[in-house]
Amino acid sequence: MKIVVCDDSKAMRMIVMRMLKQTEFADAEFVQAEDGAQGLAAVREHEPDLIVSDWNMPNMSGIEFLQALRAEGNTTTFGFVTSETTPDMREVAIINGASFTIAKPFTAETFTSVLSGALS
Repeated sequence: MKIVVCDDSKAMRMIVMRMLKQTEFADAEFVQAEDGAQGLAAVREHEPDLIVSDWNMPNMSGIEFLQALRAEGNTTTFGFVTSETTPDMREVAIINGASFTIAKPFTAETFTSVLSGALS
């Protein structure tokens, strides 16, 4: 399985990948991106099975990244790991094609629980 992890914080990308490795994705191949524009390029190049993105990033935000993917017809499972967890944000994410949102701070159990539903 290939997973794109998109966050402007390198530390947060490392934390997300570590959490994913503690779940059923221990053997996954990870591709990192620093913003939505890099994420979009990574998805086009690597054709991942899962995309995990922050919401607030410079250059191209997570929601702009998701909207660009869906406009291209890309249906890869996409979710947000973010501190933006208002009901309005969640609604915008779902309307635009996100499969899940995970609020920071999180645990490996949170990823296991959320992703088992999103990927089934």
